[in-house]
Amino acid sequence: MERWGKGKWITAPLGVCLLATVCCALWGSAFPCIKIGYRLFQIPAEAVNTQILFAGIRFTLAGILVIAIASLGRRRPLVPKKGSWGIILKLAACQTVLQYLFFYIGLANASGVKSSIIEGANVFISILVASLVFRQERFTGQKILGCLVGFAGVVLVNWTKDGLGAGMKWNGEGFVLLSTVAYAFSAALIKEYSRREDTVVLSGYQFAAGGLVMVVWGLVGGGRIGVTQAGPAGIGMLCYLAFISAAAYT
Repeated sequence: MERWGKGKWITAPLGVCLLATVCCALWGSAFPCIKIGYRLFQIPAEAVNTQILFAGIRFTLAGILVIAIASLGRRRPLVPKKGSWGIILKLAACQTVLQYLFFYIGLANASGVKSSIIEGANVFISILVASLVFRQERFTGQKILGCLVGFAGVVLVNWTKDGLGAGMKWNGEGFVLLSTVAYAFSAALIKEYSRREDTVVLSGYQFAAGGLVMVVWGLVGGGRIGVTQAGPAGIGMLCYLAFISAAAYT
C-alpha cells in the first residue's frame, strides 16, 4: 500500500500502464479531430500555409496551457533557467516544427486511418534512433524482431494491387512517415535532457516557441484561419487539440 502513497502510483507498473493508455487514447483521437478541424475551418488539402497556421495556433495554445496550469499548481511562475533556452529551441525545432509540419501536411493528403497506422512506426523508429544514434539502450534480438514486424505492418497497410506506389503519396503518407522520424529524434532528446531539466518546463515552452514559429510561417505564407465560419464547434475542436498535446506530453 505504501507504493500507492502520495505520488507513488505514477511509478507503479499499473499506474505507468494507465497513464500510457490515456496518452495513447488522446493521441489516437488527434487524427480524426484534425480532419474534423480541417472540415470545420474549411481548410483544403492544397492550403499548406493555412494547415501550418492551424497547427501553430494549436501548439501555441498547448504551450500556454501547460505553462499556466503548472504555474498555478506550483504557486509560482514557471520560468526556464537561463541555460535551458538552447535546449527548448532545439526541442521546439525537432518536436513541434519539424514533426508537425510533416504531420499536418501529410494528414491533409492521406486518410486518417492509414496515417494513424503509419504513425505507429514511431515505436520502432524510436528504438532504432535510441539504440543506434544516441546509444541510450541496447539493440537486442527481440527489438530487431519488433522493428521488422512493425515495418512489415506499415508496408502491408500501404500495399495495393499496383504495389506501394499507387497507395502512397510522397506528400501524404510519406510526410506522415517523416514526422515519425522527427518524433523519434525528439523522444531521444527529451530522454537525454530530462535527466537534468524540468520536463514540464521543456514541454510547455517548446510547444509555445514551436507554435509561434509555425504561426508566423503560416501567416507570412498567406495562410488564414476563418474563426467566424468555423463557429463554436471549430473553436472547441482547436481547444481540444491543444488539450491533447498539453495533457499527453506533460
